[in-house]
Amino acid sequence: MANVNDTIARRNTYISSDADWIDFECVLSTSADQIAIAPGYLQKEWEKDGRKYFHYKMDCKILNFYSFLSASYEVKRDQWIPAAASGNKQPVAIEIYYQKGHEYNIDRMIKGIKKSLDYYTVNFSPYQHRQVRILEFPRYATFAQSFPNTIPFSEGIGFIAKVDDNDPESIDYPFYVTSHEVAHQWWAHQVIGGNVQGSTLMAETMSQYSALMVMEKEFGKQAMKKFLKYEMNQYLQGRAVEGKKERPLMLVENQQYIHYNKGSVIMYALKDYIGEDSLNAALAKYVKAVAYQEPPYTNSIEFVSYLKAATPDSLKYIINDMFETSTLYENKTSKCTYSKTKEGKYLVKLSIESKKMKADSVGKLKDVAIADWIDVGVFGTKEVNGKKIDTELYLQKRKIDKNKMVFEILVDEEPIKAGIDPYNKLIDRTPDNNSKSFKGGDKDAPSNGGGVTVTIGS
Repeated sequence: MANVNDTIARRNTYISSDADWIDFECVLSTSADQIAIAPGYLQKEWEKDGRKYFHYKMDCKILNFYSFLSASYEVKRDQWIPAAASGNKQPVAIEIYYQKGHEYNIDRMIKGIKKSLDYYTVNFSPYQHRQVRILEFPRYATFAQSFPNTIPFSEGIGFIAKVDDNDPESIDYPFYVTSHEVAHQWWAHQVIGGNVQGSTLMAETMSQYSALMVMEKEFGKQAMKKFLKYEMNQYLQGRAVEGKKERPLMLVENQQYIHYNKGSVIMYALKDYIGEDSLNAALAKYVKAVAYQEPPYTNSIEFVSYLKAATPDSLKYIINDMFETSTLYENKTSKCTYSKTKEGKYLVKLSIESKKMKADSVGKLKDVAIADWIDVGVFGTKEVNGKKIDTELYLQKRKIDKNKMVFEILVDEEPIKAGIDPYNKLIDRTPDNNSKSFKGGDKDAPSNGGGVTVTIGS
């Protein structure tokens, strides 16, 4: 792709070179037993000579990017009522167009739309339309795609997907995909980058982050481990088969394993480092500055500058690691033991190893000195609604400045496992060995410790 600073290429968006923001209006005709749909709002519907006609018109400028669908649809309707803190004042109509008999996940999709609008309108900016529509199409392909107020959605990843709510490893992907596609109404349909390196960071990566936050609010922090693990594995597999050059996230060239999978892990980690409120305030400021802008369109350097401004000086290194370079870690828990103290608490002894590397465009790794703030955690377990779930007994960022370190951590409840970067927030070449389950107590461990002490290993 053109260089990130190429001002000629930034005269066009990365989606289209035919027009910038357009007025949209159309008339569709279709078979008498079908409903034809395009972006915009239905103005009129009629029949003539055995055909049905539908007149649609959009009430605001949109990208030169739209879809046409027609089928013998059933329709389920609902509406979203905005919260007082939202920038929206009026309800938003929700319509799901589906094949009769494919009702399995419609309620998940409607819930995903409502939860997404709740989060995005409060944290980013008002929703620009009066309607959200999801439309089923056959599983000749398995994707969903966001057009202005209109989201075609494959039956194969939504309408007939089987989600097992009782399986702790099962991902509610109809809900997740819905949240991602609704997020595109901001990240692409309000904010759109020029046709240069890095522009999918502000579209796909930001839609991934937005959906992850909706997921976290809905399913809880512990549930995010399986999402982040999946994204991490997809990124590592993608970079292993890269045929040209692996770009840093800020210079991604429409490489899906980077802007989707790596981007999810990066943005979730950034939120954790600088705080959700600080990150979202920076994002809202950026949206306000560049939404619906005329050429030259924004680029990833401008976007990252907003993130950098929101990051404390002590953490500025993470911007370079996450966006400007390809940085990887090898974090590992080599040993963990615990003993019960006289006071009835539990003293955990945790041995960790950590290595930091920078990769060039062809994947060659170079070790770099580590002096990073990384999560160290100890976890217990409790039963909720008949299910055992992990609970945080201790989770804090500790300064990791040696390749081998030993931590002693005092907790109030009996631990079941511990580790470094236990939520896999950092890009780790071998993420499965970050945490380790306890196999027994360490009778020789000190019994009168308090707080946290750190002993540097050799």
